[in-house]
Amino acid sequence: MELTDRISRLLEHKGREVWAVAPEASVFEAIDMMSEKRVGALLVISDGELVGIISERDYARKVILKGRSSRDTEVQEIMTSPVITATSDLTVDECMRIMTAHRIRHLPVVEQGRVGGVLSIGDLVNWIISAQEQMIQHLHGYISGNYPG
Repeated sequence: MELTDRISRLLEHKGREVWAVAPEASVFEAIDMMSEKRVGALLVISDGELVGIISERDYARKVILKGRSSRDTEVQEIMTSPVITATSDLTVDECMRIMTAHRIRHLPVVEQGRVGGVLSIGDLVNWIISAQEQMIQHLHGYISGNYPG
């Protein structure tokens, strides 16, 4: 595991499962699904096309703080659109830079117009931590003379 690994490798490890909701769904339904699936965001897909993303942050800022009803508000009214996306040939480091620059926590991976997975900031951080742990183990082995070589 390295920072220069392609996102396709991370998705193979993590899985490509995607949770989505229709734009016409109520925000309540979306929040309920997020809770059930234990995720912080859902993709918004209409006719097979990614049209937005709805996150807990959208809910907090655009429904709760505005005094709106989650049962009476449709996802399309508060979703973030257009969606910032990545392709599977980008590296972990490049995706981390994209997420940091845009201050986002979820990054859909899209290939030829189709969603192939979603990365969270936690996925990237866990990958980076694992990469650092592997590097420390390799260096420790090298220093102690146990390095295969």
